[in-house]
Amino acid sequence: MERAEKVQEVEALKKNFSSANLTLLAEYQGLTVANLTRLRVDLRKNNAHVKIAKNTLSKKAIAGTELDVLKPYFEGPVMVVFAQEDPILPAKALVKFSEEFEKFKIKAGVLEGKLLVPRDIEGLSKLPSREELLAKMLGSLQSPAQKLVNVLSALPRQVVTVLAAIRDKKQ
Repeated sequence: MERAEKVQEVEALKKNFSSANLTLLAEYQGLTVANLTRLRVDLRKNNAHVKIAKNTLSKKAIAGTELDVLKPYFEGPVMVVFAQEDPILPAKALVKFSEEFEKFKIKAGVLEGKLLVPRDIEGLSKLPSREELLAKMLGSLQSPAQKLVNVLSALPRQVVTVLAAIRDKKQ
């Protein structure tokens, strides 16, 4: 790789690192191309993408940023996963993949400036997704209104029931 190509690669990596709200590092040595392709497809479905670059170039790209804490983890064959949107879905996909393949090991990650170790990433993967949380919140917001409607409709229903009982008694 020539110097100009390296500079271009570092700039592209800087752009990926800066735009991601979740960055994960994983060791992939010993996996087949088919397995890695399957992982890439799963991550793409979850709005994340994978980049495999030279460790020296990755270290230069994160130098002086909040991702600088990842430098010690750039050893050996490392794949970088970038997630711009929901950080939970890519974490779930990686944890599931690492459970399926022993050779695939999650090394570390950074979520909005905080260093994540594999245990943290596993915990993140167990959280409900954004859509699930929104659905729960909507249900919580809807519940008081539904209860109020039930209470307000119960009053006229009781009045009608009492009037019907009085009518039946008089007949």
